[in-house]
Amino acid sequence: SPIQAQSLEAIKAQMVKDWERAKEYTKEYLNAMPADKYSFKAQDSVRSFAQQMLHIAVANVFLMSNASAEKTPSWLSFTLEKQKGAQQKDSVDYYVLASYDYAINSVKNSNISQWGEVKKLFGRFDETKFAIMNKAFEHQTHHRGQTTIYIRLVGIKPPEEKLF
Repeated sequence: SPIQAQSLEAIKAQMVKDWERAKEYTKEYLNAMPADKYSFKAQDSVRSFAQQMLHIAVANVFLMSNASAEKTPSWLSFTLEKQKGAQQKDSVDYYVLASYDYAINSVKNSNISQWGEVKKLFGRFDETKFAIMNKAFEHQTHHRGQTTIYIRLVGIKPPEEKLF
């Protein structure tokens, strides 16, 4: 019915707004961490700040590509976070911000009538395109949140929460 379509369009608009906010929030994190601390690890067995951010970038694109018809960028690679050349501030910032633009465009250009279509992720998870978009958002929130500790451990106050 028209009311349902109107409601989905409102949800889509909110989702775009939330991804735009998440991009700005993550940009504040990228700017808070000094360039010479991008290699900082909270502990030896975990990702560095740069690797956490590159992980977000790859996951944003990978997950959203499964929920949309957007063409994936040529740089998408599950090994990106391990590539030394990608771990400098300018590269990290580029990939991360490009991944948010990809996610934003994926939502903007998504067809709400296809949100209920089921895709198989990692060969074992059957999820709707709508659920995948939500999981992509949850994933970037989780990993950005982890980097709050990294920023604190190098003696910097992390950005204030940005819920709106």
